[in-house]
Amino acid sequence: MGILQNQTAESLRRIAALYERVKTVIPPMEWATFADDIDAILRLKEQRNAIILAHNYQTPEIFHGVADIRGDSLALAREAAKADADVIVLAGVHFMAETAKLLNPTSTVLIPDTKAGCSLADSITAEDVRLMRQRYPGVPVVTYVNTSAEVKAESDICCTSGNAKKIVESLGAPEVIMLPDEYLAQNIARETKVKIIAWKGHCEVHERFTVDDIALFRKQNPGVIVLAHPECPPEVALAADFSGSTAQMIGWVETRKPARVVLLTECSMSDNVAAQNPETEFIRPCQLCPHMKRITLKNIRHALETMTYEVTVPADITERARMAVERMIAVR
Repeated sequence: MGILQNQTAESLRRIAALYERVKTVIPPMEWATFADDIDAILRLKEQRNAIILAHNYQTPEIFHGVADIRGDSLALAREAAKADADVIVLAGVHFMAETAKLLNPTSTVLIPDTKAGCSLADSITAEDVRLMRQRYPGVPVVTYVNTSAEVKAESDICCTSGNAKKIVESLGAPEVIMLPDEYLAQNIARETKVKIIAWKGHCEVHERFTVDDIALFRKQNPGVIVLAHPECPPEVALAADFSGSTAQMIGWVETRKPARVVLLTECSMSDNVAAQNPETEFIRPCQLCPHMKRITLKNIRHALETMTYEVTVPADITERARMAVERMIAVR
């Protein structure tokens, strides 16, 4: 056995307990290829006083193997605000790292790949928000967290897919501007009496799901329960058995324990939820987010080894952007 093989064997021994979490979704041979990086990351976290925040769309070896905090955008924002760590590594996309920095300015926030972006965040600019305010004077602006800090700074309050309805109604206004996800805005408009003015942004993962997809899943998998993210088109959300945020979909599965389910969202989430719910069969429609998949064990390790890439927010927008996010977190 060579030196590298010996090293991997030692790594496998040290992280053996972690494999119990993912053994139903990661084959042993594949797990062995992750072992050295996971082992190194765990040691680096201790050395750096670092924590890893992982979104629900991260792959199982990251989500279950090295993450300290896991969840949707709202959960990660709340945990970032109270994290007691010198370093926060965001296993997600850039706007999430910016949000973590806004809420925890004294920590060093790292993103393992600076190209991990978001189609929704790219669909709108701060200037667009200012023009919307001119067009609809006095109408409050609710901005999805899937936006840049510059856009958040032009907003009254942020929201996530999990609390959007509550945020919209908390303002006590007859109408609101809701940016930038058009489908999320339309799905929330169906649930509230508040008039919602939407933007034309779409998530490149969720916009691809169709009603025909649902019909095919039901035909090929009799009795399957269909759960859809509210970034899906309205007709898709209506055709599903339930529509909710990633955290709400996870809660639905864990509470209802369906025999067979399909999650209309980024496909790594099915692997993560399946690892914790082995009694449920998951039908996997593989819609990958190319931005989330830029985050890997190897670049998380590199981030901790080299302290790159640090995410900062310009001082002139920090306070206004933080206020919009903190207002969101304050709504319960």
